[in-house]
Amino acid sequence: MVGVTDDAPVTEQPDTRQLDELLDDIFRGQERMSQADIYRRAVSAELPADLLARIDALPEGEYAVDEAADLLGGTVA
Repeated sequence: MVGVTDDAPVTEQPDTRQLDELLDDIFRGQERMSQADIYRRAVSAELPADLLARIDALPEGEYAVDEAADLLGGTVA
């Protein structure tokens, strides 16, 4: 049996740079966007599948950039 030690690797936070860049880009000049529009833009930007899955899991509705970032795990504010 392997014991837990203080040397155990710490799980890194996911890299959200692509998500942050997408949100910066698509919300430029927009106050709110629908989940469907955010998803379409993410697909067009060829975001990785894990980020597309996060966006696809958003409930339908409209979001401000800070709401979308909070729900998706991004850092845009």
